[in-house]
Amino acid sequence: MENIITSKDNPTVKLYQKLSSSKKERLQYGLFVLEGLRIVGDALREDSGITQLILTQKAHERFSEELLQADLRSTKTIVISNELGNKIASTDATQGVFAMCRIPVQRKVKHIVSSGGKYLVLFGLQDPGNVGMMIRTADALGIDGVIMSGSCDLYSPKVIRSTMGSVFRMKIAIENDADVLFSELDDIGAVTSAAVIDKDAKPVTECTFEGTQAVFIGNEGNGLPADIAQRCTQKVIIPMHGNINSLNAAMAAGILMWELSK
Repeated sequence: MENIITSKDNPTVKLYQKLSSSKKERLQYGLFVLEGLRIVGDALREDSGITQLILTQKAHERFSEELLQADLRSTKTIVISNELGNKIASTDATQGVFAMCRIPVQRKVKHIVSSGGKYLVLFGLQDPGNVGMMIRTADALGIDGVIMSGSCDLYSPKVIRSTMGSVFRMKIAIENDADVLFSELDDIGAVTSAAVIDKDAKPVTECTFEGTQAVFIGNEGNGLPADIAQRCTQKVIIPMHGNINSLNAAMAAGILMWELSK
């Protein structure tokens, strides 16, 4: 076995921890972190720019043959102690498989959209678990792309983990300027739908979603800002029974994407 690193002051270990905890550090180094056999394996299969593979002793014994089948010519690999793996892990029962990955060049909306496509716009979403789940659901339902605007950091560990590898397959754009966002959606003739809780909104079950479509999902607590909802082509609502008047944002997005994909 390779030399086993036990010191928390090892430069690679320290960098991993910085990237894991700080968006500023991720932007400075142009790197983000991965944890877990499945997502690291997905990144290797998709050739997604892994620069450093970090395995605990136990993970090296259990998974190295599986992971090392990938082309690792541009990837450095180190082995750390199981105790050190527990210290840098962000999950309670870590598999001991970690990696650092290059942040890809940020795509503009116009780079991922085209006439006839179906898109999800995450406007002001702040819960990383929700964002990751929405990206994963979009991938599962064949949505053509996800656009993030004023939302949490796409490359935070919790978002990445919640996507379960879909972040490497989905077309994702970031555009925080609402004027640019609407302009580029207008350029492809997109019908924009604001998901709202409004009795005057059109029930989603009555929408056909034909042609180019972009559905806007708003903040978990406050929903879409009124001015953004007003700029959309239409307002849509998910009909509900009983005393429930709202759904978890990721659940609502899943229902809307199901309708989009039908």
